[in-house]
Amino acid sequence: MMSDNFFFLLNGFIFLWLGTLTFFLFRTIRHYQKLTEGIEKKHLQAVLEKILKNLGEEKKQIATLSKRVKKLEKENLFNIQKIGLVRFNPFSEVGGNQSFSLALLDGEDSGLVISSLHSREVTRIYAKPVKKGKAVGYQLSTEEIQAIKNARKID
Repeated sequence: MMSDNFFFLLNGFIFLWLGTLTFFLFRTIRHYQKLTEGIEKKHLQAVLEKILKNLGEEKKQIATLSKRVKKLEKENLFNIQKIGLVRFNPFSEVGGNQSFSLALLDGEDSGLVISSLHSREVTRIYAKPVKKGKAVGYQLSTEEIQAIKNARKID
């Protein structure tokens, strides 16, 4: 009696196990057939070798592109990236904010500040070099300092 139940459970477990293995086997075979669809058996090795060769070429291209991106990042630091503008009225006899200070800075906060002072008789334009956000060789006006702060987005 006990042995009949045991054999029944054992047979049920074996059939369940075989069903599970069969399911995974057919799924694996179907996946393999999709991968090799349209390929003859003698050409499968050539296809796999071609894939490996292409993979090696792609790795080389990625390495080359990575080097180029790093080089471009370094070179891009020296392009004008930050711009700050301040308009102001330096003289009481001229109406409106006709004068301005324009800061043009690169990625390292170096560049120049261009200032225009407008009066009724004449407009004067000045340019001053900037290195790391500070004036080089010249005193900066309040408006020029503000233009640099605007370019650097500092309040």
